[in-house]
Amino acid sequence: MQIRISDDATEAQARAIAEAMASQYRDDVTVVTDGGDELGSASYDGGSDATAESEPDADLGPTAREEALREEIDDILEGGPEKYKEQLPEQGKLFVRDRVDLWFGDDFLFEDGKFAAFDDWHPSGAETDAEDGDDTGDRLPADGLITGAAEFEGRDVHFMANDYTVKRGSMAAKGVEKFLRMQQRALKTGKPVLYLMDSSGGRIDQQTGFFANREGIGKYYYNHSMLSGRVPQICVLYGPSIAGAAYTPVFADFTVMVRDMSAMAIASPRMVEMVTGEQIDLQELGGPDVHAQHSGSADLIAEDEEHARELVAQLIGYLPNNSDEKPPRTSGREPVDSPAEIDAIVPQEPNKSYDMFDIIDRIVDAGSTLELRSEYGPEIITTFARIDGRPVGIVANQPAHRAGAIFPDAAEKAAQFIWTCDAYDIPLLYLCDTPGFMAGSQVEKDGILEQGKKMIYATSSATVPKQSVVVRKAYGAGIYAMSGPAYDPESVIGLPSGEIAIMGPEAAINAVYARKLAEIDDEEERERMERELREEYREDIDVHRMASEVVIDEIVPPSSLREELTNRFAFYETVEKDLPDKKHGTIL
Repeated sequence: MQIRISDDATEAQARAIAEAMASQYRDDVTVVTDGGDELGSASYDGGSDATAESEPDADLGPTAREEALREEIDDILEGGPEKYKEQLPEQGKLFVRDRVDLWFGDDFLFEDGKFAAFDDWHPSGAETDAEDGDDTGDRLPADGLITGAAEFEGRDVHFMANDYTVKRGSMAAKGVEKFLRMQQRALKTGKPVLYLMDSSGGRIDQQTGFFANREGIGKYYYNHSMLSGRVPQICVLYGPSIAGAAYTPVFADFTVMVRDMSAMAIASPRMVEMVTGEQIDLQELGGPDVHAQHSGSADLIAEDEEHARELVAQLIGYLPNNSDEKPPRTSGREPVDSPAEIDAIVPQEPNKSYDMFDIIDRIVDAGSTLELRSEYGPEIITTFARIDGRPVGIVANQPAHRAGAIFPDAAEKAAQFIWTCDAYDIPLLYLCDTPGFMAGSQVEKDGILEQGKKMIYATSSATVPKQSVVVRKAYGAGIYAMSGPAYDPESVIGLPSGEIAIMGPEAAINAVYARKLAEIDDEEERERMERELREEYREDIDVHRMASEVVIDEIVPPSSLREELTNRFAFYETVEKDLPDKKHGTIL
């Protein structure tokens, strides 16, 4: 190697440069002037002491410093005191690190904040929102909360998981900050969020560090609100989520509770007794049955930890990563039962009961249904399914429950489901067989008008492709809520058993002709006239009349319904709908 330097350099300078360059580049170096005269040189000596010192030692490995770090990490991964870990099997629970392994296994990507609270001193015996305080001393591994990222069922997700062995999974300043960072990063990445909740709430003795702060625990719910409809948020409850911890599951898009393990309530049984005098245990106060049957806050109930994961794996398969993407499609499968059987299932008599799932199972891909909130408002079915591999949200009246009449809880359930499907671009299929909204003093007290309004609003505002099928009766405002002709569906299809009317024949005859019929003394004559009036009325509301007047788009043979829906959903997949230019509506 030859190096040129200026003519005014000395020989000593040239030799120093040559030696340095030879050592650096491991080559022989000659230093010359700009005029070409040699000033000095140096040869590379691979065996010199200086060179040997610069070469890496082949035996180098992790230092004591790294070994110490790994020991610290291993200690953090152990979680809280062993005595609390030993209690978990009695409660049917996994240790949180084992839970994370169950969910993600080798697809776990990374963790954030493992060393949270590592240097902090926390006094022992601190009371939390749980029924009993617990004593973990000053050791708070990860501050009782794991946050990170993983691949789940082929999808990148953010996740959090409480460690119940660390102060009963309670939240304090460092854990709150980790939780908030996870949510805020999800807003940036547009990836789904999994909340694996097992928390007793906030640590009351440390509330000044996180409760009312601008970036405190209250910001959870602000972030939940910002994430809502942007990315899917799925919460699984593994324990008693009380007070602040109970809001995450209800803010999530979907909530899974684990039977005999989880509960959620605004206050603990002890606090309820203090405030109201009522004595009640936690399961009666806010267990899975309460929220599945009465509040409607639980979408799915799992039998154990493994089942919870299976349900979420199925659920996320219908959802896109975020509101900018389309839901994932799969290869289509034939229905479990033949569509040729549909017409025989639907009774001609409008008041005769049957199970709407017998129709659904003959329309959708085999094994593709996932019903949400099945025990709440069962007069309406809300279920995900696939038709030829395409995810759809099905809103269907259920004649097997109270004739399919729409009660307040059923209307609320349907409104929420429609709203969620629309947020994540999941097409909607309405299967209508209802006498309309229920009447009576009790449903008025329960808010039938308010909840019915929400269902109609959600249907009106949905911009995803909508197909409405009049399976049998479509009476009163029921046809409005079920996306009838006035509600901008892409199609309204009738089956030959369909009827559309203000009310059913019996009610109509009684309303219009009651006095006239009462004046007929002869019983046989009165019955004959009733039959004639009823038949006349049914001819007027028959689906053929509606098709003739182009109220509906088409009458299809029931055995062709699946094919018809497949083609229509495919054709309208890219339909664009505009809503009025406004900030937002005021209904929901």
